[in-house]
Amino acid sequence: MIREQAVPSDSAAWLGIVNNVILAVFKGVVGLLFDSRALLADALYSASDAAAGIAKKVHLPQAFNKRSGIRPMTSRKITAEPLIASLFAAFLFMGALQMGVNSISAMVNGNVLAPGYMSGVAIVISIALREIVFQIQHRQNRKHSGSTSLSYIEMQRHSLYTSIVVLLGVFGAMTGEAWDIPLMLYIDPAAALIVACLVFWKGYRLIFGAIYSKPKSKAQMEDKLPFIETVQRVHGVITVDEMKIKDSGHYISVAAMISVNPRISVLEANHIANRAKILLLNRFSQISDVNIQVMPYDPGYPYKSNYEGSNNDLPTLLQ
Repeated sequence: MIREQAVPSDSAAWLGIVNNVILAVFKGVVGLLFDSRALLADALYSASDAAAGIAKKVHLPQAFNKRSGIRPMTSRKITAEPLIASLFAAFLFMGALQMGVNSISAMVNGNVLAPGYMSGVAIVISIALREIVFQIQHRQNRKHSGSTSLSYIEMQRHSLYTSIVVLLGVFGAMTGEAWDIPLMLYIDPAAALIVACLVFWKGYRLIFGAIYSKPKSKAQMEDKLPFIETVQRVHGVITVDEMKIKDSGHYISVAAMISVNPRISVLEANHIANRAKILLLNRFSQISDVNIQVMPYDPGYPYKSNYEGSNNDLPTLLQ
């Protein structure tokens, strides 16, 4: 029976995306109702985190490779990140620009008011909720891969810094009203301006990274040798002719080309490819997708074979 592995990266990533969407809506509504520009800017920042996550997770189907006589075990996918990221980045740019202009206009015209107390409560709740979600993601990564993804840690750190700026802005303005210090009322729009700049920079990084950066980092750092050795242990695999590793969000995807006995049936070749796929998914938790392409073995190349059977019609290979 063919068994597919449930990849833990999807649940952790989508949990973070949903959390960012909820926080963006929550902080946006409270910011509008209680006159906090800093909280509105923070809502925009949470929306940018959600946009970055969605851009990485959305994929477009790609046609099967028809050149091979054997259909790949998994359909290959191409990321829609450049297109989605460009669309999201455009909205982030417009939102950050509007937020920055409104903040500067309020400070220049002196039209500043202290936010309501619910703004302070909302920012505290959002920080606590984000920390809870991060701990859940941390536990899932520790359970399945033994370490927490660096992208989660970096996103959590940047969001925490942004929330601290917003917290200082909201409570600073509230303190200014309570102590009757008009100058402190400007802290809230000043914090909104700072966060708007951060959102603008995040949008720039989103679109630049999606369009111009090459899939590297994790994919390039991964050593192919353990993956190749694992596939070669599968009974029926003669050689691993090609192995490619691609970045797939927080995890990696593997595309391999293996050679099998040309005298076996297509069904048997598919079973061999499926066993290799399952072995990779079970042994390496950082792998989220495996594509195995099967080719008939050319005995003209003296590669080492691990295909041993009583009906092996191939000539003896050099060891």
